[in-house]
Amino acid sequence: MERRTQAERDAITVEIGYALVSGFVVAGLTFLGIAGPTTVFALPHAAERGLVVGGAVVGAVAFVLRVVHVLWRFARTPDQPSQPGRTSPDS
Repeated sequence: MERRTQAERDAITVEIGYALVSGFVVAGLTFLGIAGPTTVFALPHAAERGLVVGGAVVGAVAFVLRVVHVLWRFARTPDQPSQPGRTSPDS
């Protein structure tokens, strides 16, 4: 196994950060979508609690799925193939 370059390590760090931030956004929106009606409508206590707990559970699952999806996609992305004969990016 060869050592990774600094650019490769930086790319992995950025991708992990993106996965976490986008995971938190998806989880938050999912939670708000499910538990949001409790702030607008007068619901029985059991219904409010059920929506909040359900939103938290589904939000946590959405977070995990988003992070796994982003990192899995990054791991499967092939490196850019070499282009023999080209001397500059514009050619």
